[in-house]
Amino acid sequence: MLRRRQIVTGVFVVIGAAVLGFSLRIEPGSGWFYVSTLVLASVWILGAFTSGPLHLGRIGHAERLRRPVLSPILLGAAMVGVFVLGALLIREIPLFDPLVRQIQSVLDYTVEGPWPLLLFVTAVNGVAEELFFRGGAYAATPRYPVPVTTVAYTVATLATGNVMLTFAAVLLGVVVGLQRRASGGILAPILTHLTWSISMLFLLPLIFL
Repeated sequence: MLRRRQIVTGVFVVIGAAVLGFSLRIEPGSGWFYVSTLVLASVWILGAFTSGPLHLGRIGHAERLRRPVLSPILLGAAMVGVFVLGALLIREIPLFDPLVRQIQSVLDYTVEGPWPLLLFVTAVNGVAEELFFRGGAYAATPRYPVPVTTVAYTVATLATGNVMLTFAAVLLGVVVGLQRRASGGILAPILTHLTWSISMLFLLPLIFL
């Protein structure tokens, strides 16, 4: 089972990175962008469930083990605060103008597209990424799963050629990886990822556009 997980996740990391790199090279406003992002989500979901069983996880003490819900959402909100403060900082410093332009290149997709559809693809991809990286890939890594899955997530994001997306992938990967280790499942990482990504979808355009 472990060998099967490792082979399946390795193959799907490569496929997913290729699809991700392609999707962010499509012109903003094109309908193909939404098609490609949903294809990417399908890749992650298929890879996750093909690799083997997944678990939601529980957290707590002694016999009072519960599904983690509130704490992952609060952690996601805390991450939003950190990212917003960082965004406000680099916006005001001319030295970071190249990084600002990279952020704006991603935000162009939020300007051109309808909000309901953007919200949908953001949520679907957030869930799909956690199913794969903190689900299948994490279970396929018997030693040092947090750094290994964070590196895999970062390498896949590198295919976009965007430094800021890659930086965000490192920070997010570490946080949700630690949640996966603490809870033993994918529910906490999914809730944190959704809280962070949906908030960034609405807040970053207000800062940079």
